Amino acid sequence: MAAAKNVSDETKNEAMKVAKATQKPGQTKERTKLIAAGIEKGIAEYKKQHKNKARDRDRARKQDIKAKAKTAPTTESETSEVTAQSNVHLLPWGLLVISWIGFIGFSLMK
Repeated sequence: MAAAKNVSDETKNEAMKVAKATQKPGQTKERTKLIAAGIEKGIAEYKKQHKNKARDRDRARKQDIKAKAKTAPTTESETSEVTAQSNVHLLPWGLLVISWIGFIGFSLMK
C-alpha cells in the first residue's frame, strides 16, 4: 500500500484507461481495478528504473568531466604551447642564418 500512495493521479488515470481499453466482455469492475493496479505498479517501476538510469548516466558524465579536467589541460596543453612557441621563434632566425650562408657562399664563388 505504501507504493500506491506514491503514485500520482496521472499515473492512476493512465493505468485505468489502459485497463479499460483491454477489458474483455463480462469482466467485473473488481477485476478491471486489479488489472489497473498491476499496470500502475508497472508504470511506477518503469519510472523508477528510468530515473535510476538517468541518475547513473549523470554521475558517469560528471566523473568523465572531472577526470578530463584533472589530467588533460594542465600537462598536454602547456607542453604543446611551449613547443609551438619555441618553433615559432627559431624559424625566422634559422631562415636568416641560411640566407646569410647562401649570400656568403654565392659571393665567394665569383
